[in-house]
Amino acid sequence: MATLKDFAKKEELFTGGHRLCSGCGIPPIVRLVLRNYETPVVAANATGCLEVATTIYPYSAWRIPWIHSAFENTAATISGVETAYRALKKRGKIPGGDKDIKFIAFGGDGGTYDIGLQSLSGALERGHNFLYLCYDNGAYMNTGIQRSSATPFGCNTTTSPAGTVIKGKLEKRKDLTRIVVAHNVPYAAQASPHNWSDLAKKTQKAINTKGPTFLNVISPCPLGWYTKPEDSNKHARLAVESCYWPLYEVEDGVLRVTYKPKKKVSMEEWLKPQGRFKHIFKPGAEGLLEEIQSQVDEYWEKLLEFDGKPVY
Repeated sequence: MATLKDFAKKEELFTGGHRLCSGCGIPPIVRLVLRNYETPVVAANATGCLEVATTIYPYSAWRIPWIHSAFENTAATISGVETAYRALKKRGKIPGGDKDIKFIAFGGDGGTYDIGLQSLSGALERGHNFLYLCYDNGAYMNTGIQRSSATPFGCNTTTSPAGTVIKGKLEKRKDLTRIVVAHNVPYAAQASPHNWSDLAKKTQKAINTKGPTFLNVISPCPLGWYTKPEDSNKHARLAVESCYWPLYEVEDGVLRVTYKPKKKVSMEEWLKPQGRFKHIFKPGAEGLLEEIQSQVDEYWEKLLEFDGKPVY
């Protein structure tokens, strides 16, 4: 396993100078993931924070071949590129054909959980050889902090406002990782940028596994979470320590929890510093925190039941 010093020596494929917000979780995720590639890599990128903030014409933060796709078709785009590559390589028209080219797609939760789910599902079912990475910040942050299906239950957004009538988002968040696993893919995992070694190991597994692979990575957003930029790593860690965002992988159908907190922290400890949840600590919202804690506890216990066992 590479050390931080090893990663620091590698060529930077995602440069500084982009316009992503201070404290955004996306840059460290993308930088670390790209540093795991030992071969040339081509990326497709859904519309969203990562795309708009890194390619403001005439500038680009990408030092690899990069394609901007619409919200809904990033997985279709990268699967088309991967198919063209295989066809050209078969005909001997790819120079340096002894060195494989890898393919990766990036999308936020809006472009992955929601708008792009159909093309992602199709690419997974067809078995294309690529890695899809979702950076999940829990809402459509780029367009005004609207709720997505990844938005946590009880969360305040501009389209699920917490007020006298409703107390934030009324629906539970979609479990996209399990949906991907249901496609019988060879590798899928959840990770967090605060645990760089776990993310790096899972990235290397995903890259070196033939077929469609998937990483779902929590991505703190100071703008939409109403938190301090300097605390983003802390909030990512608390999401994991509270088991809201469990770290696990499903490899060849077997689920393995890759991190179990020694002392599980309460959801209150994770939620209270975030302005998007301040309403649940006000009079009139009694029972909401308990419901959130109950949902997380139930999910964590079910996940532990499957630890080390086949899920398909």
